[in-house]
Amino acid sequence: MSPSNPATVASEDGSRAQNKERSSYRDVLILAYQSLGVVYGDLSTSPLYVYKTTFSGKLSLHENDEEVFGVFSFIFWTLTLIPLFKYICFVLSADDNGEGGTFALYSLLCRHARLCILPNQQADDESLAAYDAECAADTWQSSMIKGFFSKHPRFKKGLLILVLLGTCMAIGDGVLTPTISVLSAVSGVRVKITGLHENYVVMISCIILVVLFSLQHHGTHRVGFMFAPIVIAWLLCVSGIGIYNICRWNPGIFCALSPYYMYRFLKSTGIEGWKSLGGVVLCITGSETMFANLGHFSPRSIKIAFACLVYPCLVLAYMGEAAFLSKHHYDIQQSFYKAIPEAVFWPVFVVATLAAVVGSQAVISATFSMISQCCALSCFPRVKIVHTSNQIHGQIYIPEVNWSLMCLCLALTIGLRDTNVIGHAYGLAVTIVIFTTTFLMLMVIIIVWKKKTISAIAFLIFFGSIELLYISASFVKIPEGGWIPLVLSMIFVSMMYVWNYGTLKKHEFALENKVSVQRILDLGPNLGIVRVPGIGLVYADLVTGIPAVFGHFATNLPAFHQVLVFLCIKSVQVPYISEDERFLVGRIGPKDFHMFRCIVRYGYKELQQDDHDFESRLVSKIIAFVEMEDLLIQNHRQSCEYGDCIYSPVLDSRNVLVKLDSFGIEEGFLHKEESLDILKAKDSGVVYILGRSIAKAKKSSSLIKKFAINVIYAFLSKNCREPDVLLKVPHSLFLEVGMVYYV
Repeated sequence: MSPSNPATVASEDGSRAQNKERSSYRDVLILAYQSLGVVYGDLSTSPLYVYKTTFSGKLSLHENDEEVFGVFSFIFWTLTLIPLFKYICFVLSADDNGEGGTFALYSLLCRHARLCILPNQQADDESLAAYDAECAADTWQSSMIKGFFSKHPRFKKGLLILVLLGTCMAIGDGVLTPTISVLSAVSGVRVKITGLHENYVVMISCIILVVLFSLQHHGTHRVGFMFAPIVIAWLLCVSGIGIYNICRWNPGIFCALSPYYMYRFLKSTGIEGWKSLGGVVLCITGSETMFANLGHFSPRSIKIAFACLVYPCLVLAYMGEAAFLSKHHYDIQQSFYKAIPEAVFWPVFVVATLAAVVGSQAVISATFSMISQCCALSCFPRVKIVHTSNQIHGQIYIPEVNWSLMCLCLALTIGLRDTNVIGHAYGLAVTIVIFTTTFLMLMVIIIVWKKKTISAIAFLIFFGSIELLYISASFVKIPEGGWIPLVLSMIFVSMMYVWNYGTLKKHEFALENKVSVQRILDLGPNLGIVRVPGIGLVYADLVTGIPAVFGHFATNLPAFHQVLVFLCIKSVQVPYISEDERFLVGRIGPKDFHMFRCIVRYGYKELQQDDHDFESRLVSKIIAFVEMEDLLIQNHRQSCEYGDCIYSPVLDSRNVLVKLDSFGIEEGFLHKEESLDILKAKDSGVVYILGRSIAKAKKSSSLIKKFAINVIYAFLSKNCREPDVLLKVPHSLFLEVGMVYYV
């Protein structure tokens, strides 16, 4: 066989590289196309209500157009500085292994500054590939902040509450966005049908909302492909109408691009102009969803879609509406629809209504992502999470959250009916979420990026001062609707904090009451009297020691399975964990006891209940550990008492595991009798032993603590999904042991 021609080989390699690059560009463009239907629907539909809400107060228009030019100048620079400059240039770069959102920033800080709120964390977790422990050396600024949190643990709780507040405000957006978007779009029909009663507008809006939430189970992937053409058509429509209005009514509106008009606006309008900024800020609603939906797409695709299409189209839309308003001072509350040319009104109205539905999709998808992260980080009760895409892991659907959002949206639509009131509520929620991100970015710049403090402070002062200006204007609107997100967020924050507090107290109780390994050894003669065939999986939250539930079980039922596995399924503060790093296996007690501990680790973005054939994988890992145990001990060169010596076959004997995974257990080593015994036990059946713990506050506790634990936490525990559901355990293979613990 003749040797290959080097030139031919080089040509083939170059072709492969070009094809790969071409494929990469194609994938990015496809994701950018999808992101239009998922990420930018909310931001794109803001023109429906921005001017309307801005001029809903005492601010009025005069013949000199000072107010119109000033408001548009504020809109242009806000849209430029926050979404384009802050998010595109800075915030999207602060992803957590490809994931975004408030909790992604928080998880970065927890890993780098030891602020972890999760129980059961181990030193082994920091060796994970995604843990970023190999970052650059600490600067004196980052070391100082870490030391501060270490000396003052109460500030860790304060930071957690801030993160929960920002997250809950973002969840509140999931209620307000569909309400204001759909209601604003449908209200446009009254421009042409003047006698239409308000009740019909509300009824149509409610029907659209029900249809929208009913589509969510199809998943972001399908919804994105369905909705992207609508957003593109919408953006082209509003930009085209904007160009038409600029040319026809006031080409001089281009002068308002100068920031000088913002100064003139505030100088001439005074306090009323400042109050109106609570409406201006609605032009950046949906900015946070660019970051929160990062796991659904990619930073490059989101940047391309915004810079190339969304941003220029929105600028033209706002500019055109301002040009129309400069010549039609009495059409403020219906300026968007009255600015549409007569010939295209109804097609644009249909597209606007469809775009409003799409706008709601962005925050709904982001809400699902945030709730999923909260569940994994022990800040939200366990709920059913459905994976809706085989290609993109982050695309999920949560039925309970979906229908709860729908009910809240319908209640606001029917109860308020006024888009101006909803707009005031929306503005406050948006500004608080954006400012929370800015504050967390301050810490990320210092602790994670290891930049100088002056850079972080400059970031905070520049963007924080802009956002605080809008927050102050939005707070004035609390009596006029701003109370709605505050009430919703306080309810959600209280629920999340109580759940997190109760979970941590439950873990502390389990640690204090765990059974020592020595006690199991002392019971050895009695322990081995009755060993029934099969494998017993004892589910517990502990990574060390024997859970108290097992001692309780042993006292009441002195019979044990031939093989006992103490199983701990836990979340780690990274988004994803590779399969090679998922399992940690160790032995408890002498080999004759056939007792093992298995720790199964998941990232906060992974779905624990979606594991395929979990039992077989678990058994294969235990057998791999048994086969390699002697070699592992020899490699570690350490003596270990019987107990919680956790060995990771993955980390210490990677080649052998690859061989086992490649050729299967039957073709592996399996020369040890214990391995055969484990396989026989698996054939006899696997039984799950789970503990149902009931939390109660101590009699000496305060009334607030008693209410939080005995009422709120108890209610949430009773109604959340149990571990047996997450593990998909058949009722015939499920044993439950009840316990009461006092906190």
